[in-house]
Amino acid sequence: MPDEAPPAPEAPAPEKPAAPAKRRTRKTTSEAAAPAPAAPAKKTDEAPAVPKRATLDPPLARLLTLRRAIDRRRPIFGRQAANRYYRIGRDEAWRRPRGLQSKQRRHYGYRAELVSIGYRSPARVRGMVPSGFLPVLVHSVGDLEGLDGHRQAAVIGRTVGTRRRLVLEEAARKLGIRVLNPIAKSEGET
Repeated sequence: MPDEAPPAPEAPAPEKPAAPAKRRTRKTTSEAAAPAPAAPAKKTDEAPAVPKRATLDPPLARLLTLRRAIDRRRPIFGRQAANRYYRIGRDEAWRRPRGLQSKQRRHYGYRAELVSIGYRSPARVRGMVPSGFLPVLVHSVGDLEGLDGHRQAAVIGRTVGTRRRLVLEEAARKLGIRVLNPIAKSEGET
């Protein structure tokens, strides 16, 4: 077979272009419906869950909603001449105008509104925080004992130091009582 020609040198194969990076897409319904990994089982000796909102009967819940609507409509009660003097306007404290010729006292329309009883919130929900709890001031663990965790929440006094405050917060968590001014966030809160 001397007549055969030597084989031609093989040309290098053209390189394939790199595949484009996979684009992120939305999860399909089958992927979204896949069960999430199971959370670790909770210990049975753990404290009761601390409620985020108070347990209210329907009339109280309705009054709380009404109070929110009244709060939205309530004007800002500005003191007379608060725009003129820094010492008057800085603290936003209300004082009734008493001047004989005071335009605000005489309800001239271009002056700020006067405080009146018509702007008041319903009596049964007065003093409640927006989440529906009735705040109770506490200074020691003994003060937490008589609280109802579903309707009342603890407010730790401002004179309580950090060490005792942390003890109070832990005791409240074990009793299932919400603390409205915590310094330590629990795992469930963000």
